[in-house]
Amino acid sequence: MKAISTTKAPAAIGPYSQAIEANGFVYASGQLPINPATGQFPEGGIKEQTRQSLTNAQNILKEAGIDLSHVVKTTVFLSDIANFAPMNEIYAEFFTAPFPARSAVAVKDLPKGALVEIEVIAVK
Repeated sequence: MKAISTTKAPAAIGPYSQAIEANGFVYASGQLPINPATGQFPEGGIKEQTRQSLTNAQNILKEAGIDLSHVVKTTVFLSDIANFAPMNEIYAEFFTAPFPARSAVAVKDLPKGALVEIEVIAVK
């Protein structure tokens, strides 16, 4: 196992790694929509937060030497299922066919009051 870490994504806020590379896969921890330069959420709502979460994941994968085209599975956590359509609109800007497998669920709360958190699994 190899830990992946970059300053172009928010630092872990607990005892976990930004990502772990193991057996040809990169498992990225859920990415909150925190701008690593400011430590804050972007201005706006679900679209801006989705864009930031995916940008964070993209930067972690870049540190591992790959990009979003290597993603095989994503999990999207939403604070409100009503945000599914606008999240999906931004999500579609980041991925092309064949699209990764995906789960999207609404949860009661997300850390720091985020509207979205996204984790990815990629193959090298």
